[in-house]
Amino acid sequence: TLKYAEVLEGSVRQTGIHACGIIIGKDSLDNYIPLCTAKDTDLYSTQYEGSQVESVGLLKMDFLGLKTLSIIKDCLENIKRSRGIDIDLDNLPLDDKKTYELFSNGETTGIFQFESAGMKRYLKELKPNRFEDLIAMNALYRPGPMEYIPQFIRRKHGQEKIEYLLPVMEKYLNDSYGITVYQEQVMLLSQELAGFTKGEADNLRKAMGKKKKSIMDEMKVKFQEGCRKNGYDEEKVNKIWSDWEAFAQYAFNKSHSTCYAMVAFQTGYLKAHYPAEYMAAVLSRNISDIKKITTFMDETRRMGMEVLGPDVNESNVKFTVNRDGNIRFGLGAIKGVGESAVLQLIQEREQNGAYKSIYDLVERVNLNSLNKKNLEAMAVAGAFDCFPEFTRAQYFSTDQKGISFIENLIRYGNNVKVMKSSSQQTLFGGSGGFDIIRPEATPCPEWPKLEKLNREKEVIGIYLSSHPLDDFRLEINTFTTATLADLQNLSEWADRDVVVAGMVTDTRNGIGKNGKPYGSFTLQDYTDSFRFMMFDKEYVEFSKFFITGYYLLVRGRVQKRKFREDELEFHIKTINLLSSVKDELIKSVTLKIKPEDINSEMINGLLEIVRENKGETELKFLFYDPDDKISLPMFSRTLRVRLNNELIAFLDDFPGIEYKVN
Repeated sequence: TLKYAEVLEGSVRQTGIHACGIIIGKDSLDNYIPLCTAKDTDLYSTQYEGSQVESVGLLKMDFLGLKTLSIIKDCLENIKRSRGIDIDLDNLPLDDKKTYELFSNGETTGIFQFESAGMKRYLKELKPNRFEDLIAMNALYRPGPMEYIPQFIRRKHGQEKIEYLLPVMEKYLNDSYGITVYQEQVMLLSQELAGFTKGEADNLRKAMGKKKKSIMDEMKVKFQEGCRKNGYDEEKVNKIWSDWEAFAQYAFNKSHSTCYAMVAFQTGYLKAHYPAEYMAAVLSRNISDIKKITTFMDETRRMGMEVLGPDVNESNVKFTVNRDGNIRFGLGAIKGVGESAVLQLIQEREQNGAYKSIYDLVERVNLNSLNKKNLEAMAVAGAFDCFPEFTRAQYFSTDQKGISFIENLIRYGNNVKVMKSSSQQTLFGGSGGFDIIRPEATPCPEWPKLEKLNREKEVIGIYLSSHPLDDFRLEINTFTTATLADLQNLSEWADRDVVVAGMVTDTRNGIGKNGKPYGSFTLQDYTDSFRFMMFDKEYVEFSKFFITGYYLLVRGRVQKRKFREDELEFHIKTINLLSSVKDELIKSVTLKIKPEDINSEMINGLLEIVRENKGETELKFLFYDPDDKISLPMFSRTLRVRLNNELIAFLDDFPGIEYKVN
């Protein structure tokens, strides 16, 4: 073994190719370095490591592809299509108030580099009002310099005095409130304090960026000597250098941060001024990521816009903005529908007008391009819902011969085209004396809601028209303390009781080596999914809930795992069916009303809705005057209600009524 180890020692274990590194030279690279052909490509690769390439006089640059640039491009196309405006991104006003309000409010979901929860929190505290603030936050929000963000915020708002070790440092650190944030600041200060040449200053920057301590130690001697010659206090000089050594651990160059901040500002500007067009672009470019698309759809709704399902009379290939300012799902995002088929359908619509019916559609489109598979996927996705005479289920209903309605539509459409073609070739252009009979859909009930949504999700990737959990919004809003997305980081919930809710999407059962049963189930809510594990007694107690399609309310505690105290687990205490939560856990509903809001319309409306929804839940009232801080609680002795979607919808929509479930 030792013999082979000696042979292998020092050899290259494996080679890799940088994802975006490009080597640039003034002429053919094989004059400077050995090359080889990369696997599965005709491109040449260097045989030297990246760190050695620059030492022989070549330039290495990383060309990164950014999805954000595609989002911006799509957004500009959306704006042009919906508003007829051309936006010049190179001349945006960098003092735009609306854009900085968006950043200051932390409304940066979908904004490049600024959408994490931590960044949003700091933005709300910082209240950026100039472009330099965005540059600094982009550089500071990373491991290491993040600890300086609170100080940066305090200094910006005048809550902490800005101090400089040497007065001359102010002109270089003024923009960052006395905090060294960028490598360029170190370069300029080294030239100012120690008389470094630009080349020496750049070497110092490289040493910091690459964290090369040996070069830093060499530069330290030069820096101290230069500062001494220029008459600066030795103690302060040493303090400056020690700060720089710490800074080297997270050194970031301003040029990089400025470029990122500019892209962030552009996306912020577009979101602030053209919200529908921007969010449509964001959705288009994230359609394959279920977690992100859910987040962005929630953000779209928060902004007061709806995300509407696909529609053959409104949708384009990608997400677009309709006449009402809402976002319409793109036909190209439906699984099983090819882009060429969509383009052909859109082209026909734009040339000859909207489709009046499903018959009109199959008469006009090329059914070789828009084939049976495409039509079925569109029907399931709801793209034909604009034709109210048929339900989604009817497109799949079969006649006495076992032929589906969609298949009959295709035959009908092809026959119409043949007839039109043949009539054009006759002497008088007649139709041959007969009409082609339109096929009828076999009557059948619409799919149950859950089946309809699950089929929709199969071809769209998400629940769009509604969500299976919508029927339990009251229970979820009342009793849950966290979402399943929150549980992705259990450390934030350590030693805390947590209540979550969702739909069971997967279950697993087994017997361990010790002969004891174990199992798990996956719960999914609006935000994410989470797998819960159970063993022994816990499994025996709760395995009855291991049924796909069950809607559950789960109470538990995040605690240290048995025998592995360095890991956390979600320990389940109780599980309830969401369908029974109202009866088991909700005892009363309290209506909070101001006396001045009471009128005959409210009284009559309440009486009617309560009488229509009699049940066992106690009805209480709280009349309050916020000015005099007086409140009067009351309850009904005779009327009890049944909390259902109809009653909740009434309370949500009626002005002047707030409610609380107990």
